[in-house]
Amino acid sequence: MRWAALLSLAVLVPWMHATAAPVAEGVRIEGSEPPEHIRASRPRLALVIDDLGQNPHRDQRVLQLPGPVALAILPDTPHATSLANKANSVGKTVMLHLPMAPAGGPYAWRPGLADEELQRRLDEALQAVPHASGLNNHMGSEMTGRPSAMLALMSELQRRHLFFLDSRTNARTVAAASAQRVGLASLSRDIFLDDDPSPAAVALQFQRALALARQQGSVVIIGHPHPSTLALLERELPRLEAAGIDWVDIGQMIATRSNRAMAAHGRNGIYR
Repeated sequence: MRWAALLSLAVLVPWMHATAAPVAEGVRIEGSEPPEHIRASRPRLALVIDDLGQNPHRDQRVLQLPGPVALAILPDTPHATSLANKANSVGKTVMLHLPMAPAGGPYAWRPGLADEELQRRLDEALQAVPHASGLNNHMGSEMTGRPSAMLALMSELQRRHLFFLDSRTNARTVAAASAQRVGLASLSRDIFLDDDPSPAAVALQFQRALALARQQGSVVIIGHPHPSTLALLERELPRLEAAGIDWVDIGQMIATRSNRAMAAHGRNGIYR
């Protein structure tokens, strides 16, 4: 199974355990530049579109993007299951966009819920979004900073052979560090395209993403189905090849980064 093999790669990389030995004084710290195997290849870009399942017209525009876009689908939307089935049928990566506090709703992970209830909500969310290869957090600033909850989630995703993408909605997130600790195949978001959805701001963020890919060897982008974002992606994604950027799927990006934290998110490959 493609994803099962991919998810086992972290176990083979001993340095990434959270209890890695401290670096001796005077030794050069890695992380300010990409590893050699990344720098030797063309810069790589992975793209995830969040908050899908609400609007069939916009969902269809995402499905029609030409390359390996990953679709992060909210489980409590009216078109979640049908969109997941369509995306799978055309070979797109399906992700569960799991609500986390301060998000509410029947699937949301929230502080104070019993472990059994959190498990039930995850089970039902994955049923609502079939074919999910992994998940990322929707909102979550109140939840992703909680070590016990995040460690429990990552251990469960490891058991299910699912990957995790930390949307990094909280500057104090421990989600990626928890995933790294258990050896779960995981990534962290580098760039949000459209916190400001104005066309000029989205265009600027996209150029920043390309610059970051060239600087550190890879970039993980999250966008949303705003009209301005979709218009930019429809125009710019076909130009990536000519710009010297390889657009890769999430699985390839996990393998590329080998669960390393980029310099903005950690030190010596270990998440802060």
